[in-house]
Amino acid sequence: MDNRKAILFSAPSGSGKTTIIREILKRFDIFEFSISATSRAPREGEQDGVDYYFLSPETFAQRVENQEFLEWEEVYAGVRYGTLKSEITRIWDNGHVIIFDVDVNGGMNIKKYFGVNALALFVMPPSVEVLEQRLRNRGTESEEAITKRLARSAAELGMADQFDVTIINDDLEHAVDETQRIITNYLCN
Repeated sequence: MDNRKAILFSAPSGSGKTTIIREILKRFDIFEFSISATSRAPREGEQDGVDYYFLSPETFAQRVENQEFLEWEEVYAGVRYGTLKSEITRIWDNGHVIIFDVDVNGGMNIKKYFGVNALALFVMPPSVEVLEQRLRNRGTESEEAITKRLARSAAELGMADQFDVTIINDDLEHAVDETQRIITNYLCN
């Protein structure tokens, strides 16, 4: 098997992609998670170099200028997220397949970069109402932030057909099992 492959997960916030990724990482020891960089402040419990690489807005901008990102985006005003090229090198040097957890635009950009060497999975919530409830149940964001995420989600849901596979996350165990099956088929071909 060629380890120079990538599996990327994209979805609107609250779809459950991060939960599915955590379960998939437990089932495959060949995978390594690509840690994204962000210019936002850490949320409670988040650690630099584990959850994200937390960069100041100035450092993020300098690294963009130095072309150190595979892809990056200003997701919300003043808040940037991106994938450092050094993460790809680090993971492949470890002999692992890369797992990406990225927003929808980042996912499309990464898929274009990797082509057939990437499997692009879109995690779909069962409904917009369930998505909203999941965001509220997190208890990590203000009402304003939830409203912004829901507005962005509408556009993202319309882009699902641009991914290789859509996983509907209406039952977590089923969604994880289906994701495992799809990834196994991809890696074996």
